[in-house]
Amino acid sequence: MADKRIPTVIAEDVHITYRVHGAKNKDTSPLGSLKRIVKREPSGVVREVHAVRGVSFVAYEGEAIGLIGSNGSGKSTLLRAVAGVLPSNKGAIYTKGQPSLLGVNAAMMNELTGERNAQLGCLAMGMTKAEVREATPQILEFSGINERGDFGSLPMRTYSSGMAARLKFSIAVAKRHEVLLIDEALATGDALFRRKSEERVRELRAEAGTVFLVSHSLSSIRDTCERVIWLESGVIRADGPTEDVVPEYEAFANKK
Repeated sequence: MADKRIPTVIAEDVHITYRVHGAKNKDTSPLGSLKRIVKREPSGVVREVHAVRGVSFVAYEGEAIGLIGSNGSGKSTLLRAVAGVLPSNKGAIYTKGQPSLLGVNAAMMNELTGERNAQLGCLAMGMTKAEVREATPQILEFSGINERGDFGSLPMRTYSSGMAARLKFSIAVAKRHEVLLIDEALATGDALFRRKSEERVRELRAEAGTVFLVSHSLSSIRDTCERVIWLESGVIRADGPTEDVVPEYEAFANKK
């Protein structure tokens, strides 16, 4: 029987390699760098890192997919490639519409107020002015930044990193996305905000959107994702139901 689900992301044998510039000289201070520029000395050793190696998968409408793996396993790199921020060196990624990567589409301007950033973020996501007027108070309420004062009217530079992250997440989830990519955003804030965030992810999934979540919090993955892709050293080690893949990953991590 044919699969009637609608694909939103197709990755075919994706390879991503990038270059890392390492210091050749022990003196990495600004003065040392200036001396090397004046003397026209090489800035350092360049090595290539093969971050993603032959990754293939298909994501469908209505799925919430967790990306897990050790530090440096290629999770965030793969997410940025799906978003179109990083090109693949080999293979291809096909998407339905333009995926929204949390932290890129909702860029913040430190000199503007939280409220103005919310408005601009909504406009950047293609919302109409009427939709922006309706969504902005809801965004500020969801983020919780006004719970201890009217921070919505203050410049972003006065916010803590947690407040900025909560506002950024709240802007990104203010509209339905065909593909929403979230990198560790649910780790911000207190337990109440995490529960609200996880519930919003489930709502987006129910609206036939596809959500990818990169997180080191396996409890968040269990609570929000029914499917998990486990990456290790840039290779998919497992791809399947959360209740199968997460215990397999935990057993692996406990042996390290």
